[in-house]
Amino acid sequence: MKKVSLVVLDSTRKESLKKLRKLGLVHLETIEGRGSVLASYKESSQETDKAISILEEIKLPKKSVVKPVELSKEESRDKAKHILSLSEKKKSLLDSITQNTLELDRLSKWGSVNPEDFAFLSQKGLYLYMYEIPQEKYALIGQDVRTVVVNTAQKTTRFLLLSEEEVLERPASLPPEAYAVPLPEKSNKTLTDEIRLAEQEITRIEKELLESKKFEKALHAYKTLLSGDIEFETVYSGMSRENLEEETENEESEGEVRLAWLTGYVPLPELENLKASCKENEWALAYTDPADDDPVPTKLKNGKIVSLIYPLMDFLDVTPGYHEFDISGWFLLFFCIFFAMIFGDACYGALIALLGLFILAKSKKGSRSLPTLIIVLGLFTSAWGVMTCSWFGIEPSKLPAWMTDISCRPFSKALLSREMSSQAAEDLANTNQKIFCFTLALIQLSVAHIKLFFKDIKSLKCLADFGDLIKLWGMFYLVMSMVVDSTAYPMVAGSDPIVMFGITFPAILPTVCIGMIGVGFVFSFIFANYEGSVGKSILESLKNIISVLLGVVNVFSDIVSYIRLWAVALAGAAISETVNSMALGIFGGAGTFVAKLIFAVLMVALLVFGHGLNMILNVLSVIVHGVRLNTLEFSQHLGMAWSGTKYKPFSEK
Repeated sequence: MKKVSLVVLDSTRKESLKKLRKLGLVHLETIEGRGSVLASYKESSQETDKAISILEEIKLPKKSVVKPVELSKEESRDKAKHILSLSEKKKSLLDSITQNTLELDRLSKWGSVNPEDFAFLSQKGLYLYMYEIPQEKYALIGQDVRTVVVNTAQKTTRFLLLSEEEVLERPASLPPEAYAVPLPEKSNKTLTDEIRLAEQEITRIEKELLESKKFEKALHAYKTLLSGDIEFETVYSGMSRENLEEETENEESEGEVRLAWLTGYVPLPELENLKASCKENEWALAYTDPADDDPVPTKLKNGKIVSLIYPLMDFLDVTPGYHEFDISGWFLLFFCIFFAMIFGDACYGALIALLGLFILAKSKKGSRSLPTLIIVLGLFTSAWGVMTCSWFGIEPSKLPAWMTDISCRPFSKALLSREMSSQAAEDLANTNQKIFCFTLALIQLSVAHIKLFFKDIKSLKCLADFGDLIKLWGMFYLVMSMVVDSTAYPMVAGSDPIVMFGITFPAILPTVCIGMIGVGFVFSFIFANYEGSVGKSILESLKNIISVLLGVVNVFSDIVSYIRLWAVALAGAAISETVNSMALGIFGGAGTFVAKLIFAVLMVALLVFGHGLNMILNVLSVIVHGVRLNTLEFSQHLGMAWSGTKYKPFSEK
């Protein structure tokens, strides 16, 4: 990347930005826009978002087809406002219905109540007040208080208090249990009519909103246009300009030549194109190498195969920093392996590959990376399922012989069971799969430290990378001893040689591996912080001695964490076997032909639901575990923080 600065005449600022956007090369630094135009665009965008949300919540009747209607920008803006007004009016009507319904419920025991009648009588000198009191307390009302009983229901007496003068204070002879009922503002009939009219209006609004579904696509298009307008206006109003503090929003000095400029980043191969455009449009251009603290965007550039991982990286929203490694190729390779091991079933892989082929057939040109990635993941999964003899969780003894024969002996309990007991074969297959997980850890984490070694090859810091590498290898043997088999991989050197991966090692291998851990720790301790001075590097390590010591433990835990691939796959296989046994149990109890048919349908439904649920759980496991091993364990050993910003040039949408 090159850091570029463009200078244009302020009078040509808008036209220059249009040409720059059409060019689509410059990734701009963050600009803060301002002004009423930008505020108007943002307000329209928010209103359109709300209108789209309202339309998306509307469910169309079955078999109904909506033909989209195109709208101009002005019509789209007005339509969004109208939809919002309809929604607000509907909410207001629903609130009024709720309030009026509560008021009717409150007055339901009083019969028909009209406040106009009370007002008419008060003009004639007769004041009436509504009260409620427990039935047994009514007799306690004093003789000086005139009352008229309206009704008695549910042990409550409702009465009217009569007075020839307006009662401003509660009568003293009125028992405290008497509760004054507030006079309603509207009569029962008025409330009922308002509810009926509101319901009619809500029906009309809902019908109009349903008809407005045909504008949903147009509003989405308008939202896209607004996003471009907001981006352009943000840059236009936020560009640095001469004497900006002296300029008001509506006045500019006539005849004065002013300059405007902006800063961004351009990929080095595109710099010549930018130069040519600047020459053509008479823009001033300055460029230089970015500083270490510049927010340089990252533009990944890989071949067609490696770029298959980009949809996943976009979904995860992870981008390596400009000065970090591009591990797209390694990410793709190991993610495919992790995905295959977690799903771990040949039939699941075939279904995934078929899904990818279906999406590929439906996708447009230029957007085929995702379906191609799905196909590749399906093929990897099928390959691993074939190796482990996993076919929809079916017992190997019930599979055709050729399916068993093509499996990989170290990982296939089906093949191993021909040489030993079933339990021993299963234990050995699981052990070999654990070893494979730890071997993957050793390979992937070794790649990280080898990359760091060659990155720092011109500095003594590479010795720290070498120390981390041999420490990793020594720790691998420790994991094999503590987690896999302490007898086959003893911690103390004996007289018998040690066989690992079919290779015979001398009996002193444990001592050598522990020594590698120690030597690696020393190298890392001395050179990890090297920046020209060994003494300062050692002093820095002493300051962080706790973190340095914990780093040794972290290497052990990072290797062990790869066992999650085997554990999750084992859980998925158990679910598959359980679903199969439940389905066969249902079908096994059938008797007559009709019963068999019914139970067969139930069995198929259970198989589809059970295996479908298992695949969904596996997808979640891939996101949680398969992605984690790449973006956490592997990345930590590379020193990556995924702190990058994706290269997004200022361009037309």
